[in-house]
Amino acid sequence: MLDPRLRTAWLANIAVGAAAVTVRTPLYPQPGITLIRADSARTQRDSMDASDLELVTVTDRSAILTWTTRVRDRSGRRRPAPADTEVRLAPADSLAPARTYHLDSRCTAYHYAEITGLEPGRAYRFEAYSNGRRAVPARTLVTRRSGTPESTGTFTTATPPPGRLLRTIALANDVHYGEHTSGLVVSGLPTGVRHDTAQYPEFMLDALLDDVRSPDRAADHLIIAGDLTDSGTRDQSLAVRARLDRWGVLGRDYFVCRGNHDKPEQVHGETRDHWGAVFHSRQRLVENHLGGLRLIGLDTTRLTGSGGTIVAPQRDRLREILSADPHRPTLIFGHHPATSYAAVSNPGGPGFVLDPSNTAALHALYRTAPGVFLHHSGHTHRNRRSRPNIGIEVEFLEVAAVKEYPGGYLLLRIYEGGYTANFYKTRSDAARSWSTRTRRQYLGLHPDHSLGSCTDRNHVTLRDFSGLT
Repeated sequence: MLDPRLRTAWLANIAVGAAAVTVRTPLYPQPGITLIRADSARTQRDSMDASDLELVTVTDRSAILTWTTRVRDRSGRRRPAPADTEVRLAPADSLAPARTYHLDSRCTAYHYAEITGLEPGRAYRFEAYSNGRRAVPARTLVTRRSGTPESTGTFTTATPPPGRLLRTIALANDVHYGEHTSGLVVSGLPTGVRHDTAQYPEFMLDALLDDVRSPDRAADHLIIAGDLTDSGTRDQSLAVRARLDRWGVLGRDYFVCRGNHDKPEQVHGETRDHWGAVFHSRQRLVENHLGGLRLIGLDTTRLTGSGGTIVAPQRDRLREILSADPHRPTLIFGHHPATSYAAVSNPGGPGFVLDPSNTAALHALYRTAPGVFLHHSGHTHRNRRSRPNIGIEVEFLEVAAVKEYPGGYLLLRIYEGGYTANFYKTRSDAARSWSTRTRRQYLGLHPDHSLGSCTDRNHVTLRDFSGLT
């Protein structure tokens, strides 16, 4: 039975999420912005607004902001409207007005501004504009809450760990290759979002693969923690494998584990594991090494249901590997989150994540293997840095989905003295448009659930990796 304190926290989380859909916090005063009253909407139909402002990524020398511009059409509905992209910046301790650091005159409705050349460990004031209109955050708690960068108009760049950069690993999950409707929970409810002309999992995966190999991201390796397919069919499994193989080599360049959507199908009492035939057999642990860094992929799926488990043979094999070399730097990934905090803070509740007995077993194993430093999972389609159940130096990290808003991946940059974790949205035109459309999923609550706080998405951890190559 669920601990009463955890049950209370879970119910409180659901209540907070439900409240977010009706939140109406006042806009902070901004020059050049005219608030549109409901009774004056008709006279303002042609006026453009810039909203959904998000400070997505903050590294030691860069920051990325996104927003959307819209106008009201003849029916009064807000439609995407192309405009220019401008970001003004100033040191936070300066009295001088912010000056233009980024200006792109190419018009788009889906704005993506990356500011580079910043100083590590320094605070900055920022303002975002399109056609002279200042961008404001959406009416969501995640960006309007007191103290967020979007509400204060300030951010501070990170101080990177000491030493050389050793490796850059992209962490991703939830591609759902073959899916036709995004945002469904059960029996077609709530109403999902469909793309008019294309298969969105395909172009969202393409955007990921193109992005992480670009010179300004320069990922050495890619880990996809489950739900590569929508339903684990042979065609879906072969198609996503073919696309990944054009990017790199399985077990050398990219690594995968199974998610609940990748499970075998049952046909007349017969189990057909198409995903397993293409990638890895069910409930099999996969181990790889990268210059002294150990990667372990877990299969946490059940034959039925969305929750997670680990069978005894796989758990025993993990114990053998960790006990044989407990101090080796180790990154573990599996589809289902594995903390009590994840169990009570996700809308699906405790039954949606790894079962309590296996969660406790993993934490106990990690206590005896101090080399384990990060456990990456997906499944919840959100960015969340979770607390361990016991006193261990392991980060449990959930990463938002590739296939929908906020649509991206996390870059783990490993230095001799620690690592940085930064979430990036994908940048292709199709990906930016689709991510904006899928913001409205789940009755408009999706951003509050999935984006995560700025520190969930961007943080630095100090640790000794000097033995890695």
